[in-house]
Amino acid sequence: MGVVGDARTADRRTSRRVAGDQAEDAVALHLAARGWTILARNLRVGRSELDIVASEPSGPCAFVVVEVRSRTVPGFGAPEESVDAAKVARLYAAAWDLARAGHVPGPGRPAGRPFRVDLVTVVREGAGAKWRVSAHLRGIAPP
Repeated sequence: MGVVGDARTADRRTSRRVAGDQAEDAVALHLAARGWTILARNLRVGRSELDIVASEPSGPCAFVVVEVRSRTVPGFGAPEESVDAAKVARLYAAAWDLARAGHVPGPGRPAGRPFRVDLVTVVREGAGAKWRVSAHLRGIAPP
């Protein structure tokens, strides 16, 4: 019988979710190392979840929604290929809702300033390897 809070029972994430969280951690560290401020992670906006909401240094945008895509198996294609027009539309809809609500995380982020949606992809060569940012596509176009 497990004890409440037992390390063996505390984390019930799937291996896919663990890998996704690690990929998001790698992207957050990558952005922070370049001067970005991480405003929120895994932010729920309506029925959508935004992986990372951040602000870039000296950027004109109130915030940037960063979608993270990862691959560990090269045979499944590039990570950016997994983002279709419907996903981009949902990201922009959630970002618009966030901007309209005026609840952009972080101080000094007034509603009405522009925002954008970026896609950052990461890859790793096997389960024990480190994640490596493979692309940062700024301002992916809404459908």
